Amino acid sequence: MINNFIEEKLQKVLDTLHYDIKAKVIISNRKDLCDYQFDGAFSYAKILHQNPYDISLNIVNKFNEIYETEDYFSKIEAVRPGFINFTLSDKFINNLIVDMSKNEKFNISLPQPQKIIIDYGGPNIAKPLHVGHLRSAIVGESIKRILKYFNNEVIGDVHLGDYGLQIGQVIYGLKEKNIAKENITIELLDQIYPEMSQKCKENEEIKQKCAEITKELQDGNEEYQEYFKLIRKVSGDDILRIYNYLDVHYDLWYGESDAYPYIDKVKKDLEKRNLLVDSNGAKIVNVSKPTDEVEVPPFIFQKSNGAYLYGTTDLGTIYQRIEDFKPDNIIYVTDLRQKMHFTQLFRVCEKLGLTNHIKFEHLGFGTVNGKDGKPFKTRAGTAPKLDELFKETKEVFLKSNSKNTNMKEEDLDILVNAIIKFADLQNNREKDYIFDITKFSEVVGKTGPYILYTYLRIANILNNEEKVESNLSNVIYNNVDRNLRIKILELENTLIYSANTRLPSILANYLYELCVNLNAFYENNHINNLDDQNKKNDWLFVLRLANNIIKEMLDLLSIKIPERM
Repeated sequence: MINNFIEEKLQKVLDTLHYDIKAKVIISNRKDLCDYQFDGAFSYAKILHQNPYDISLNIVNKFNEIYETEDYFSKIEAVRPGFINFTLSDKFINNLIVDMSKNEKFNISLPQPQKIIIDYGGPNIAKPLHVGHLRSAIVGESIKRILKYFNNEVIGDVHLGDYGLQIGQVIYGLKEKNIAKENITIELLDQIYPEMSQKCKENEEIKQKCAEITKELQDGNEEYQEYFKLIRKVSGDDILRIYNYLDVHYDLWYGESDAYPYIDKVKKDLEKRNLLVDSNGAKIVNVSKPTDEVEVPPFIFQKSNGAYLYGTTDLGTIYQRIEDFKPDNIIYVTDLRQKMHFTQLFRVCEKLGLTNHIKFEHLGFGTVNGKDGKPFKTRAGTAPKLDELFKETKEVFLKSNSKNTNMKEEDLDILVNAIIKFADLQNNREKDYIFDITKFSEVVGKTGPYILYTYLRIANILNNEEKVESNLSNVIYNNVDRNLRIKILELENTLIYSANTRLPSILANYLYELCVNLNAFYENNHINNLDDQNKKNDWLFVLRLANNIIKEMLDLLSIKIPERM
């Protein structure tokens, strides 16, 4: 990273001057003034009771004394009230761009790889996927791909909710309606699930019966196991269909049910450490700490009727993952409202000693809201099924962009994905966001179609030109040209920050800014009829690299590129 390069040299200068300052350099947000900036003189000036500008001036003078800077910087200057501005030389910028072009993954630094399991998606079987299932799939898939890009071994698990009370409710409904097992369809399950859920709210006797069916299923009742396998197959096929449309793919299709063989081992380990406590017939683990600012309730391992909750199966799944994969890190991508559950779960893991060798992370996300600021719903007041959302998005895109009515259906599906995914991923995952289909379907502005249009626009220029030479001159021709090259050089910082923070929004926003720079370049620098072959080659070289970056970064956001639009 350029930051590291500057910081390493700057730290030597600071140490030579015996200044107790950490050489932390940031990317400048004033490109008209400099490329990188150091503001460490301010805090140190307070300690020395000196003028920060004088300290910065000393640093710059010593920097120029120690180093031959011409190959790297066109200017290093102290500016009032105490900043140090670093402006990169054209030669240094171009050398770095050539290195990015010639090396795999744009020559980014790759840390020691880890084995990571990422648990995302997490739909309950027996009901179609709706808009509430969207963020976990989209955000989780992107985080998985970004982590894989750094050569980590990343294993994605959908982790189906398949053994909870809803299964008991559906089985009860199927039996009550005398539905033959061979007649179970996703449409039928979609009808029965909400119907039985409502009946359980209104009728305590039915609710109790459904709970008993769930418990007997968990205990191995053969009849209920048959129903369960059919429900899981029918529902699982439909879930897979939707995820395939979204280009979201899992290595594992485990569910809560797969954790049951491991529960006895978990129980023995808890008992060995005297962690299980009786509470009115239930088995709990106390996980509160004296330092808690909010109450953290006990972790319920087993209900008084002997049934297990999904917290217990989460523990069993962790044991399964340790046995099968020995991961360094386990990541969960779920709704922020599950924060307390994961606080409890991770504290049990801590008491079991699992956190000594495994890092556990809960990456929470906010809700998808309508224009009214409330969770996105249809006119009927329900969360729209994803099939409905895909259809509506396609219709809005075609209505807003009439020139695209002759696109292939496959390309339209790619556009639907781009609209939905970029609308989500440009936002910090922890924040709620308003989903405005019309706004996000536009080919201008901060949208998926804008990114794709930019790529295709530049690809058309490159396709119409002869082969580009594999090197650059040491010249940068104007400010728009320079801004684009500097933005390209920010890729490594962006990728590392996005991976470390688990925020795809960092990458999505970089991609948008790169496209803004590309379009400004296109508008201000005309290549087609350029007589200066050196300039033409340089510009084509930079455009080709920028488009390659767009293509690879779109893949990390799980967004494909259409043939045309």
